[in-house]
Amino acid sequence: MDLPPYASTGERIWFYGFRVICGLIFFFLIAPILIIIPLSFNAENFFTFTPGMLALESEAYSLRHYRDFFTNDSWQQALWNSVKIAPAATLMSVALGTLAAVGLSQPHVPFRRAIMAILISPMIVPLIISAAGMYFFYSRVGLQGTYIGVVLAHAALGIPFVIITVTATLVGFDRSLTRASANLGAGPVRTFFRVQMPLILPGVVSGGLFAFITSFDEVVIVLFVGSAGQKTLPWQMFIGLREQISPTILAVATILVAISILLLTTVEILRRRSERMRGMSPG
Repeated sequence: MDLPPYASTGERIWFYGFRVICGLIFFFLIAPILIIIPLSFNAENFFTFTPGMLALESEAYSLRHYRDFFTNDSWQQALWNSVKIAPAATLMSVALGTLAAVGLSQPHVPFRRAIMAILISPMIVPLIISAAGMYFFYSRVGLQGTYIGVVLAHAALGIPFVIITVTATLVGFDRSLTRASANLGAGPVRTFFRVQMPLILPGVVSGGLFAFITSFDEVVIVLFVGSAGQKTLPWQMFIGLREQISPTILAVATILVAISILLLTTVEILRRRSERMRGMSPG
């Protein structure tokens, strides 16, 4: 939005001042990430900028920490564990969260608000409390330290994201389409996959991406309910900071930042596509 030519002095001050404030907030949030990325190319085993890096000398930069990540057995095992856990937790979150969102979108469901509050409570309750509760519950039912237990725990964290995104997509859904499908002889299952799913798919995929990011970056829950066999990438980074400080952690962090940016860009593309499909924005 451009500043109109007839704007007063106060409006001009607010117009430019607001943008300066937003820029400062954005810099405050993004500065730690911007510092990590160049440090990951440090040729030395330091967590600070060396004089050679500040002078932009080519010898001061190296890919040695990235090579260490891709050749070190501990890091590769942690990466493999994350790759096994995150997709499984995401699929479970998408399946359960989508069904819950579709069900709670029906006006005849009793206590919809209370049920919704319970389902999204993992986003509100402090993570350490959820982790402690899962630890005591899983130890009673025999899921403590198992692959299934970690997947279920991460799925519980991802379900609220799916519910929120799918529910937002269902706000503009035309209920007459499902009634027309039923009048033409389609059952509830066929109506869901042939009528509802294509329209809410952007919300489903967006929620799945958020669930994947949550599972892939999560460390507190897996520390409580996992074992050494389920040591994920964030867990390995935590151990590296506590026991053996290595700039390889910076390389891993840079890779995770790149993955997060890619996934969030996909979410934004899907959000705009969903708005176009529902007629909320121009094509």
